[in-house]
Amino acid sequence: MRKLSVIVVQSAKKVFQDIIPVALLSIVGALVLVPFVFFLPVGISLFLLPFIFVPLCAGALHATHKMMKGERAKLSALFAGAWRYLLPSIVFAFLCSLFILIIVSTWWYYGSKSGTLYFALAVFQSYFVAMVFVSQLYTLPLIVQERVGVFAAMGRSVKLFLAHPGYTVGAFIQLLSLTVLLGVTVVGFGCLFLGMYGIYSNLVTANLLKKPEEEDNESGSAHAKEAEARSGDRFEAVSAMGR
Repeated sequence: MRKLSVIVVQSAKKVFQDIIPVALLSIVGALVLVPFVFFLPVGISLFLLPFIFVPLCAGALHATHKMMKGERAKLSALFAGAWRYLLPSIVFAFLCSLFILIIVSTWWYYGSKSGTLYFALAVFQSYFVAMVFVSQLYTLPLIVQERVGVFAAMGRSVKLFLAHPGYTVGAFIQLLSLTVLLGVTVVGFGCLFLGMYGIYSNLVTANLLKKPEEEDNESGSAHAKEAEARSGDRFEAVSAMGR
């Protein structure tokens, strides 16, 4: 397993190399969200957004996963993935909405009461819900990469979180920071988020799913490339001395 800092660098490099497909995926996904954000009443919009946004995230994961396997980037893959994983995405969005509702209702109820005990209860429940969200970081990528059911993916995501807590918390903070930074400007969020989320989440999850022999093969190929480069440099140096 590679360090998180290496995965962050790889994600940034991949986004830069495929900036046009990343931007197109993000823009098309943002255009799908526009009617729900700007043309519906606030209550209806807040109710429907999770059930539209989460399938789009699954579609972005599907499209970027195909890109990372060497296939040609296609916008149709975004909608194909959203449709293929529609049911598990809706179930996952419903469960996430329930936990968000828990946080809102907790602070609405305990926040209106005075006393340290009520404040401590609100903080504890908020911490609990935050850990639930952190533990579900790998759910959608597992659904796409491993093609498992939503509940199986949620259970496996919890196991990965318990096996690698520091890595998972760090990856979640990185994703949250990216979301906040892009959310400061609506244009930046609309033009980059879905594509960057797909690449980053796929790489973060695939890094934990790699088998030891796969890592050995990758490191061996990297060492071989370095050896070839060094031998080439030596050959050029000797040739220059001969001339």
